[in-house]
Amino acid sequence: MVKPTTWREVLRHIIEDGHERQRIASALGINPITLDRWANYTSKPRVQNLRMLLAVLPDHYNDMVESLTAEFPDLLTVMEGSVISESAQEIPSEFYTHVISAYVETPRAQRFWLICTTIMQQALGQLGSRDAGLAITMVQCVPPLQTGTVRSLRLRIGRATSPWQTNLEQNPIFLGAESMAGFAVMHQRPLIIESREERSNIYPAHWIEWEESAAAYPIIYNGGIAGGLLVSSTRANYFVPFRRTLIQNYARLMALAFEPGDFYAPEQVDLRLMPHYSLQEKYLVQFRQRVSEVILQAAKNHQPIDLFQAQDRVWRQLEEELLQLPPYMDQ
Repeated sequence: MVKPTTWREVLRHIIEDGHERQRIASALGINPITLDRWANYTSKPRVQNLRMLLAVLPDHYNDMVESLTAEFPDLLTVMEGSVISESAQEIPSEFYTHVISAYVETPRAQRFWLICTTIMQQALGQLGSRDAGLAITMVQCVPPLQTGTVRSLRLRIGRATSPWQTNLEQNPIFLGAESMAGFAVMHQRPLIIESREERSNIYPAHWIEWEESAAAYPIIYNGGIAGGLLVSSTRANYFVPFRRTLIQNYARLMALAFEPGDFYAPEQVDLRLMPHYSLQEKYLVQFRQRVSEVILQAAKNHQPIDLFQAQDRVWRQLEEELLQLPPYMDQ
């Protein structure tokens, strides 16, 4: 079978499954016939619908994004003029409706991924600009072990534009008190550093290549905290007031992706210092192999576990091992 080469061909193959066709249409709030028209080159979709399409089909993201951005250059970025319209400074009301519909109608097992990726695609498009690369990551509190306190955060989902790779979760990382996200989570308030050069040393940061400014916002619900939303730009002084407001509102909306048990009281959060990501890499690259070993060992012990339970066990083991390494100290 010849592999599809365009996003329309990929979509055409996917919607051959009637159930999948209906699911996608419902998630996007469109008629299933519209999907047929997109796939058959008889209709040109709105960019907003395409951003949602990518969020609804995360497993096909890499297969579709290149041809999509070739046909729709503004898919992952927005034009910036000398004056930014008032509407561009607010999350569209129809997007709130779309996320709420996803929350109500999506099965629980799929809800977290769908809501997070939908929000990230929308945020990437609304916060981005042609003259700056943008990266958005969501980190989540790692569930406590015997200590009863949250000791670290783990990158769950991330999306970015050039020069960063598109899917940031392909390179997972643990963060702690040494990071901007860690600061936002521990203090339950935002942290914005407008310039790598001008930043004050009193604030922590895990600076990465090309990053020149960053903003971190906590994800809070009913006094509890589940993690944080971190946005990085290749341009200094990028986070002007309207962008800060947008990020805060996206962080609030992101709370819908989590279960009530994912939120921890402030006194339960005691983040430690985690090692630099370059030291973490050799541990994290073993993740899949270790998950397989855990599943096999559990089967041998006649105590079988599913994939999600095995992954959770390995993440906890990795956190413990990483906490034993020298912590990252930014210079």
